[in-house]
Formats: sequence, structure tokens, C-alpha cells
Amino acid sequence: MVSRLIAFVVWALVAGGAVFWTLRLSAQPLSVPAHAAPVVAQMGSPAAVSRMLGGGPERAPEQAAPPPESARFKLIGVMAPRSGSTGPGVALLSIDGKPPKAFALGGRIEGDLTVQSLSLRAATIGRGESGSSFTLELPPPAPAQTGDLPAIPPDQGAAAADSMPPEGSQPPPGEQPQ
Repeated sequence: MVSRLIAFVVWALVAGGAVFWTLRLSAQPLSVPAHAAPVVAQMGSPAAVSRMLGGGPERAPEQAAPPPESARFKLIGVMAPRSGSTGPGVALLSIDGKPPKAFALGGRIEGDLTVQSLSLRAATIGRGESGSSFTLELPPPAPAQTGDLPAIPPDQGAAAADSMPPEGSQPPPGEQPQ
């Protein structure tokens, strides 16, 4: 009995191995997409190769003007004091794409930059009392979405509603119900 069990296990392993290797050897690999390009390792920089082969010296790239300082700041919101009052005001600023922070009127933003003035939709930021300053403005609000109401057909207007009997009431004798 044990010999039959061992023979069964051995033949099951042989059959399993045969199925595994048949599937493994007959499998088709996935095809390469038409737009694929082979990866090529580039040795050295093109400028170095050009100089080595007798090309002229590489020109220095033209220096682009640095972006203005105001490009780092984005005005998210303003809570300006009412005109004529001396109440506190707050500007909500995002600096270098970071989450916005609230800065009080006259408060220091970074270094010697301060919030100099606030208006309904703008904040002026500057350096000290006599330093340079720039103004950030909120974009104008989107126009209100308006539309036209469709015309009411005459049979559904106010005159038709007045002439109809209330729901649940019986029509007078001799009239057909509508």
C-alpha cells in the first residue's frame, strides 16, 4: 500500500514538472511597443567630445535676468480695515508655493520685508520705510452666472391656474372633469 502511495506521489511530481516546463517553454514573450527606443548610455558630455575633436570653446550661456522678487509671493486673501478706521488688517500670503500664512499689517514677512498697506483687493509689501516696494493684487472675481428663464406657455400661466378648481374638489354638476 505504501509503495502505491509513493508511486502515485512520484508520478504526480513527474506530471507536474512536465506541465510546468511545457508551459514555460511554449510561452510567448510580450512584444516591444512600436514607439519604444533602446536605452543608450551616453559617455561624456557633447561639449567635451566637441572640444576633443577640435571644436571651438563652448560659449557661456547668456545670463537671464533674475525673476522679480514679487514672483515669490502670491496673495490669497485680504482682510483690510475699513477706510478711515485704524483696525488691524491681515494679508494671507503664499511664499514660494508653500501653504499660505497670515501676516498682520506692519508685520514682518521675512528678512526686512513687511506688509506696508492693505486695500480691498491688494497688499503692498516693501523693505523698511524708504526701500523698494511692490503691490500684490487679487484676481478680479468671476462674473456672476446669469441666464434667462424660459417663457411660460399661456395654458400654464397665472390665468390658467386661477381658472382651475382646487385639487380634491368635485366639479359643479353638468361639467366634465378636466
